[in-house]
Formats: sequence, C-alpha cells, structure tokens
Amino acid sequence: MRDVVPEIVTIRGDLELLTRTAHLLSSVREEFVCAARDLDTWSRPGARQAMAARAAHTQQGQQAHQVRKLLSPAALADEHSRAHLRELVDQGALVRIASAALPHETIVIDRRLAILAGLNGPGGREYTLTTAPTLVGGVYALFDAAWDAATDLKAFLRGEQPQLDTASRTVLRALGSGATDEKAARELGMSLRTYRRRVAVLLTTLDADSRFQAGFRAGELGLNG
Repeated sequence: MRDVVPEIVTIRGDLELLTRTAHLLSSVREEFVCAARDLDTWSRPGARQAMAARAAHTQQGQQAHQVRKLLSPAALADEHSRAHLRELVDQGALVRIASAALPHETIVIDRRLAILAGLNGPGGREYTLTTAPTLVGGVYALFDAAWDAATDLKAFLRGEQPQLDTASRTVLRALGSGATDEKAARELGMSLRTYRRRVAVLLTTLDADSRFQAGFRAGELGLNG
C-alpha cells in the first residue's frame, strides 16, 4: 500500500474518517490490527458496520489478509457482542481480550498507516492518521506487547467472565461513587435493605470479599465503565 496521506494529519468526526480512509480500509493487503475498549467504537450510526465491511473486504483472487482484534473485557458485556466476536473468529480473525480497559481505539493497516482515536468533543471525535514509519512502528510495537499479554477469546470465555445485569451495574456505579448506603439506596429508589442485598449479590458474582475488592475486580474485568 503506497502512502496516500501526509505523514501526520488530524481529522474530526466519523464521517470524515470514513471518507478519508475508505480506499485504505478496502485495500488491506497483509494485516489489519485494531485495539478498542468495546465494539461501539464509532458513534455515528452505521459507521461501525461500514468500517467492518471495508476492513474485511479483499479483492477477488487475493489471499485474505490477517485480522487481529484486541479488546477490553467490556466488549463481552452482553451476549450479542460475544456472539459477534465468535462469528469473527469463525471467519478467521484472531481476537484476544486484554486484562484491563484500553483507553482509546487504534488501527494499524499493513504496518504502514496508523489511526489513533481521541476523545469525543463538541465537533465529534478527533482522529490522528499517520504514515510516519517511526510512529507507526511504535504504535505497532505497543499493540504487539499488549497482544502478547492478552488472552485468546475462547480461553477468556472459558474462564466464566461474570455477566452483570443493568441493576447490578447500577449498584456497582453507586459503590464506586463513594456514597453511603443510605444515600445510594435513596438515589436508586430502593429500600436500604434491598440495596444492601444487591450489594451482597454483587460481591458474590464478582467473587469479592469486600466492596473495595469488588471495585478492583470489576476494574480488572472492565465491568465498571
């Protein structure tokens, strides 16, 4: 793939990203790697599907390129997401789960182009695209290090990742806020007895002996985001 963008360029918003990288994502030759917190990388409706379709496209007659996806445990929060990842693996992609949450999305194409996502802002999320060999190589090396320390999707799932329903996640956030039981119960619209019972269930689910340990355990698993 020849360099088709300046060495470093910053763009804003999913729409501009799709417009500027459409031809790149549909012409991957060797390898497409992606690190992301979860599967909701792109905020614009339909953007995720478009990115996935373009990344998976291979010209007729060419050997399929390798796809590696590194995700936080938060990507396994619901059955739909887990099913989607299993489908990717069945199609030949390599998927691993990191031990902790990943801060921002990163894509590297053929070790020649890196796309780094920033925080959401009033004008949309900001992205940095670079073809500078030193920067791309550095980003790729960091990805590889995180990849080597991560766990294969199927092995991770065999570890029985705990699943939290909406009510449990709400209680977990209340614990993380540092509010007293009385205040948390009041804000959640439940009795103190019900709140404490749900806290006890949450500790059991997370295999934690204390509230502090529950918060730490949830952070390890990416469940408190």
